[in-house]
Amino acid sequence: MKSAKPFYQSRAWQRCRAAVLARDNHLCQVCLKKGRLTPANTVHHIEHLTDNPSRALDESNLISICATCHNKLHPEKGQGKPKQQRKRKARVIRSVANEERA
Repeated sequence: MKSAKPFYQSRAWQRCRAAVLARDNHLCQVCLKKGRLTPANTVHHIEHLTDNPSRALDESNLISICATCHNKLHPEKGQGKPKQQRKRKARVIRSVANEERA
């Protein structure tokens, strides 16, 4: 199979990708159908690029989705698991009332 990397780096794809994200308000369309508002960071080919390259830039064949949904649609790429997000450490500050002012 020929690599799709040159296609995804092309100016035509970058323009099309930006247009689809704008059309979908940068929201995951799969999550939106479930009533969740999730930012989309991926544009997904409904009919896969390798199956029908003629629809590669067809906006009616593209939807905006989040990484989690994309991994579920492509278990061969992400083994069905969402990309690991970096754990953020939260600093917890305990607040105690000042007895002199209470």
